[in-house]
Parts: sequence; structure tokens; C-alpha cells
Amino acid sequence: MIMEKKLMTEIKAIFFDIDGTIRSFKTKTIPENTKNTLKKLKEQGIKIFIATGRAPFHIKFLDELLDFEFDGYITINGQYCFLNNGEVLNNNMLSKEDIKNVLPYLKENNIACDFTLLEGAFINLKNERVQWLEKELGDSTRFVIDEYAYENALKEKIYQLNVFVGEDEEEELLKYMPNSKSARWTTHFTDVIPKNGGKNIGIDAIINYFGIKLEETMSFGDGGNDIDMIKHAGIGVAMENGRDDVKEVADFITTSVDNDGITNALKHFDIL
Repeated sequence: MIMEKKLMTEIKAIFFDIDGTIRSFKTKTIPENTKNTLKKLKEQGIKIFIATGRAPFHIKFLDELLDFEFDGYITINGQYCFLNNGEVLNNNMLSKEDIKNVLPYLKENNIACDFTLLEGAFINLKNERVQWLEKELGDSTRFVIDEYAYENALKEKIYQLNVFVGEDEEEELLKYMPNSKSARWTTHFTDVIPKNGGKNIGIDAIINYFGIKLEETMSFGDGGNDIDMIKHAGIGVAMENGRDDVKEVADFITTSVDNDGITNALKHFDIL
């Protein structure tokens, strides 16, 4: 049973996942109510941050949807964190050894894999799982096939792999990547990042910079890659539309992203 956590201290920083948390999978945009709520938080002096699996180049659409800036961004599941003035607080790439080890496995088994860079990404092949993700994320995501993907994976600075395998294949995949770990928000693919990475690491980098205590933080998420930060923050909130394993570790389960979930949780804790 999930126990609701009483608000014993002032919340000074809130971390938000994007897809399925502030951005609806149904409408492919941020609900107006959520936009207004985020703006109110800033007006109240609460710092707000993005915490996403997306890379920096993949969140630029936020500028078109919002007339304000977040105070900072945890991107690529914590591997690259920066403030809205551009200052970088964390920069952590995947092990070159792990990438070298896993490439033959991907190639031999014809597994689709998207290689994430800071300012771009490339994929080795497309299949039904990849096409599903393109449809799910809408216009903000289009995968570009690179016929030299395996060669370029050894040359480039890779921060994350999006490997399109089922949950039953994940354990086998990680045998080739001993310095890495995985997390997923869908059955179609998993995010692979360094073992010492995660959105929780990004939270620590940001609050250390601002001198904010962990108990003064709050996080919102819906996917498997949000579990670490939901457990880590002072208050962890899961969306009703989220995975069961996320809800199990949350302090509070709010309504869905399409039903004012962010606003309702903040009102529940008397933050709004």
C-alpha cells in the first residue's frame, strides 16, 4: 500500500518527465491547464526542471509550446544536465567498451537500436517497434537510418542506446554491457545508460548547485526510467496513466496527464 507523504517542508524544486507526464500521448501536446500550472510555480518562486530520456536536441519543441523557460534540464535520463543559461552540471557518456561489445549482438540478431548523441541521433534499421514509437511521439520524433551506424557508433560520443527489444530480451542484452543498466517506459524498447547514471543523479547535480535539500524536492513521472527519481525526491508522484511499477514506488498517485494530473497533485499537497 502506498502511503501519502505529509508535506513537512517547503518545496523549492520540482522535476517533471515530459512524455506521459506533462505531454499527452493522446493529443501530442502539453495541456493548457498544465502550462498554466507550470507558469504559476515559477511565479511562486519554485524552480522547475525537465527530467527526460530525450536528448537536448529532442526537447526544442518545448520552446514553441511554452512562453517561459524551465530553470534547467535533466536530459538523456540524467547523462547530460544543464541550466537554462547553458551551464553544464553533468556530462556522462556510455562506456566505449560496452558499445563495442554489444554491436555484434545487435547486428547478428537484426535488433533496431537508436544511438543518442547530444545534438542528434542515428538508427541502424527500422521495424514495427520503431514505427510505433514514431507514431506515439508524433512530429517531435523521426528516426534517421544510418547505413554506417555500427562504424559511427564506435567513433561518436554515445550517451544512450534505445534498444528495441522486449522485456524478455533485456537480460541477454545487458550481458554484453556490464557497465550499463536499462530502464523502460514501454514494452517496445528500453533505454540503456551508464550504470552510474539516472535521473536521480541529475537531481543531485542540480540541487547541489542551488543549495536545495533533497526533502525540498518533488518529482513527477510515468515510466520505468522515472522510478529512480520518484524514489529519490522528497515527494515522488506517479501519473495515473503510468506503469504499475512506477505507481508502486510513488508517494502519491495523481490523475492522468489528460485529467490535470500535475495540477491535482500540487493542490493535494497545498503547493498551489
